[in-house]
Amino acid sequence: MKKILGFLGSVVLVSLLCSCGKPKQTLHIYNWGDYMSDSVIKQFEKEFNCKVKVDVFDSNEAMYAKLMVGAGGYDILVPSSYMAKLMYEQKMIKKLDMAKLPNVTANFDRSYENLMLDKTMEYSIPYFVSFTGIGYEPEKVKDFKPSWRMFEQADLKKRCSLLNDQREVLGCALLTLGYDANSVEPAQLDEAVNLAKIWKQNIAKFEVDDAKRALASGEFFLIQTYSGDMFQVIQEKPTIKFIIPEEGSTVTFDTFAITANSQNSDLAHEFINFMYRAEVAAENMDEIGYITPNVAAAKLVSDEMKSNPVFNIPAEERARCTPLEDLGEKKDLYNQAWDKILEE
Repeated sequence: MKKILGFLGSVVLVSLLCSCGKPKQTLHIYNWGDYMSDSVIKQFEKEFNCKVKVDVFDSNEAMYAKLMVGAGGYDILVPSSYMAKLMYEQKMIKKLDMAKLPNVTANFDRSYENLMLDKTMEYSIPYFVSFTGIGYEPEKVKDFKPSWRMFEQADLKKRCSLLNDQREVLGCALLTLGYDANSVEPAQLDEAVNLAKIWKQNIAKFEVDDAKRALASGEFFLIQTYSGDMFQVIQEKPTIKFIIPEEGSTVTFDTFAITANSQNSDLAHEFINFMYRAEVAAENMDEIGYITPNVAAAKLVSDEMKSNPVFNIPAEERARCTPLEDLGEKKDLYNQAWDKILEE
């Protein structure tokens, strides 16, 4: 009996030692920089007894290029919607199992559905949504009209800026002319180039981050900008306004997608589902300043966020926005058009 007990004790001891030595599962995420709450990540690690490793990229194209040359090991990517569509078509990301995402089914705000490229959420789940519009200081801008034509106003010369982004500038010029923001018609693009050149004569520069700081400081009076960036500026300076022009604008969703070769597909689904819990999504929105289309979370965000006009963009303004699409080989038309704008 002592020998049997001794043997059983040895088995238990070996089992415990093996269990203690077993490494935790690691979820690898490839995301934009400063785009997710560290606190939320730590909560997930604790609850699911795992590690989360985050690498960052600064553009969809940089992320795509890195993956194309063989970088692997990622489980979750956060591409913008047009890039997610391209990657799904190229079998780089997989079809999602919605049965494993009950929080998404329960909490996703269906009012955003018509703006999505992946309306059935077959391969991507909206993480943050960003609208392009005009940020301005009412005290400095006379006779303001909700129009992209404001960038032609003489009294704003060198006190305004456009985004340093060919799709955003050309897309909004196309919309101003009554065309599709994703048009690949050469004649329409030529008209958009000519309009953008007029705007260029009036602006101080094409810029992104410096422009929002210049608006906050009073150096610029009016800028083309992203809603998420304006959320942060308005927090600092409540007199600033943000609108979607009457001609329309563009909208982009940054999305959760799972790589086709993920080694942790179940854990990746758990993470996406976790990020759609009402209290988790609310905490993440409060910290990052962008909007997750989550109806339950919207009720739980801070009063400061609820009172910010960027958080409450009217449905009629949102409806004027067009999602940017991947242009495939036609992208060269935009590269050439952008070069024409910048060369003079």
